[in-house]
Amino acid sequence: MKKELKAQVIEAIKANMAEYPNFYITDIAGLDAQQTSQLRRECFNEGIKLTVVKNTLLHKVIKDAQNAELDLLVPTLEGNTAIMYTEAPAVPAKLIKKYNKAGSEKPALKGAYVQECAFVGADKLEELINIKSREELIGDIVAMLQAPVKNVISALQHAGGQTIAGVIKTLEEKENK
Repeated sequence: MKKELKAQVIEAIKANMAEYPNFYITDIAGLDAQQTSQLRRECFNEGIKLTVVKNTLLHKVIKDAQNAELDLLVPTLEGNTAIMYTEAPAVPAKLIKKYNKAGSEKPALKGAYVQECAFVGADKLEELINIKSREELIGDIVAMLQAPVKNVISALQHAGGQTIAGVIKTLEEKENK
């Protein structure tokens, strides 16, 4: 590969890493043309950008980033490597698990960089599946904050005036003490 072409590929990898906050390093070697086409189609439908890269070029990008978390992914750069870039942190992990459940060993997870944390090894697949997106976490927090208020309002609505009278009576008793 010519030096100019290598520089273009490195810039493309850097651009994808800047555009997509999460990426998975996988091995898709051994898939035939039909299986690869099916995987690419499913990736496209799920909003995942799948690219095959040379380990040496990805290694250069990781080293240039000077990020300690990214450096943890360097040992995964052996054999064939494909990168799944994504906005949604758990989607590639769910896709990989879907293929594994169907009896396919590929795509195989080698590592991932999700929400600014490195995950190394196929044993991290379940952890990655359970990661929630930023929006999901915010929704969970809002729901937790709303739950006590909803419970009070619900209790007041279902009990009618009896609960309000009970609350007032309790407050009066506390004032008298």
